[in-house]
Amino acid sequence: MEADRFDVIVVGAGPAGIFAALELARHSQARVLLVEKGCDVAERNCPAREGARCAHCDPCAITCGWGGAGAFSDGKLTLSPEVGGWLGDYLAPGDLPRLIDDVDRVYREFGASDVIHGDDDEVVELWRGRARKAGLRLVSSPIRHMGTERCVDIMAGLRRALDGRVDVLTDTPVERLLTQDDGAGGKRVTGVITEAGQEFECDALIVAPGREGAAWLLDQATRLGLPVTSNAVDIGVRVETSATVTDAITDDLYEPKLLYTSRTFDDPVRTFCMNPHGFVSKESYGDLVTVNGHSYADKGHSTPYTNFALLVSTRFTQPFKEPLTYGRSIARLANLLGEDIIVQRLGDLQDGRRTTPERLARGVVEPTLGGVTPGDLSFALPYRHLRDILEMLEAMDLLLPGVGGRDTLLYGVEVKFYSSRMALDDGLQTPVEGLYAIGDGAGVTRGLVQASASGLVAARAVMRSR
Repeated sequence: MEADRFDVIVVGAGPAGIFAALELARHSQARVLLVEKGCDVAERNCPAREGARCAHCDPCAITCGWGGAGAFSDGKLTLSPEVGGWLGDYLAPGDLPRLIDDVDRVYREFGASDVIHGDDDEVVELWRGRARKAGLRLVSSPIRHMGTERCVDIMAGLRRALDGRVDVLTDTPVERLLTQDDGAGGKRVTGVITEAGQEFECDALIVAPGREGAAWLLDQATRLGLPVTSNAVDIGVRVETSATVTDAITDDLYEPKLLYTSRTFDDPVRTFCMNPHGFVSKESYGDLVTVNGHSYADKGHSTPYTNFALLVSTRFTQPFKEPLTYGRSIARLANLLGEDIIVQRLGDLQDGRRTTPERLARGVVEPTLGGVTPGDLSFALPYRHLRDILEMLEAMDLLLPGVGGRDTLLYGVEVKFYSSRMALDDGLQTPVEGLYAIGDGAGVTRGLVQASASGLVAARAVMRSR
């Protein structure tokens, strides 16, 4: 039986893959197939989002399916080229801001709010000065907040925009990428084969597997003999505190991007995904569960708490080349100790004791994530990471008194998996002719905007090559 043939195949229907497919549909006559391992947007459902325990769906309904992890995020569009990944490393100076504008325009076209937070230069400078006094660095990052409740609708709108213009296969995991010798000592891409044995041929293949598919993409790169560079692995906790503690800065900036260099180990630590009046949530990566957070744009869904991640970026020296495995092992250990997610009061961690249900109940911060296990994060996180996190909380407490309070909650662990980066050109093409790698799973980006922008870069490179 002959394989079905397409001009372009896109693997992964997260923001990177969707934007690549949309760009091709709008500006070319290419026949495009978009393949996604998870379900379509209308069928995506996660019990944990409604307060129930994680059902360990396979694949995870939070991270997989149409819209990727972005669909069930709270939809923060960070509009600064300084935040959200390393896409600028591949582009000419000035290209990334223009791409961000293109991405922002599309999201607004499909329903994103017109309101931008954190774009008042005087206010930003005021908070930057306060941060410096506390030993922190504030990165200016204007943000457009779509909201958890709007993200799925926006992703559904993008899905409808592709109806009749792009062939879409959901619930279809890709097993491997297919190549052949190009006759000049190299390789060129020829297509994909799915886990069900379906084979699809193409001239160009754009892989956008998302963070959940990072390990799969690394396996494919290794099999094809492609050179890779290990990214840092981000490991840390999600912090939850009273919103009154953070309202001053979140009212002005919505999501402040704060950076810190630890005194003890000289490690970079950063805040990530701050959710004013939000909820802590879970996400699964195969056999392990990590923690995340979200918030609604509608104030009717708000809580009296704010949550954010504190992440330590760790790079490893040779000969170690397995940062993904390292991050997974820490998450798996936390799952073993806590039957999914551990929660601990900051005061208990500082005193060297585990949090008990009784101590948790006496605190002023009530967990917004159900089904968590009161415990001791020091049994799961390395001392180095804990020391870095505690030092940053001390600095943040100088900027925002109360963040370092004894009842502040720490959920663990939060790990961000970014694949090792393959060698890519300025169009994000690998050394295999016609094979492009984009988004968070390819180690190029770490956020909605740059992931979406990487889809535009690859799609435009494909169109130039045709």
